[in-house]
Amino acid sequence: MGEKICAAFIPVIAVMDFLIFAMAKCFEYRPHHKKCRYGFTDLARLSNESRFTVNEVEALYELFKKLSSSIIDDGLIHKEELQLALFQTPYGENLFLDRVFDLFDENKNGVIAFEGFVHALNVFHPYAPIEEKIDFAFRLYDLRQTGFIEREEVKQMVIAILMESNTKLSDDLLEAIIDKTFADADADKDGRINKEEWKEFVLRNPSLLKNMTVPHLKDITTFFPSFVYNTEVEDL
Repeated sequence: MGEKICAAFIPVIAVMDFLIFAMAKCFEYRPHHKKCRYGFTDLARLSNESRFTVNEVEALYELFKKLSSSIIDDGLIHKEELQLALFQTPYGENLFLDRVFDLFDENKNGVIAFEGFVHALNVFHPYAPIEEKIDFAFRLYDLRQTGFIEREEVKQMVIAILMESNTKLSDDLLEAIIDKTFADADADKDGRINKEEWKEFVLRNPSLLKNMTVPHLKDITTFFPSFVYNTEVEDL
């Protein structure tokens, strides 16, 4: 039953699956050594603002350039481009996509800039505290930003991601999973999950966060040997 409980929160895991997929696509791409508009000072600043090294920030920029030029080559990731990377199509409405994009859209202006991209990915760093990962996952499900995860929000998110992954669950099974989830997570039985209840639930079910840590970018070359790691800067 534990696996079924965690199944109600598969969109958390899907976030990391998307990042790994996007990185794999990026690592198959050999850059043409176009001059990076982010110089060493910019890369160093973003490194200082995150847990990434300067070289890792540069590698993230290669990924960002790949994603941000897939439809509109303007140095920004538009929602359609994120949807293309995540679901292989830039068309259609998707609640899960909307929420992920909102969390990455640091300036709340409808696009993802590189700085926001790095800041958002920072939570997936191996050294990021588990509290930050738990908070990110909580905000993913708090669709209405009320400070609570409500049953209908979980149901909407699960249905959205299941539709995109072509996975089908019967209505009875879906309701049973959500019932069991709330029975286990909603300690005060008020029909919603607050931040403290969510934290305790995740700590009892650590598999919810198992994919919320991305390896150091240099180490990913072990899994994607076709990626040629090029850098023009030295780490501090």
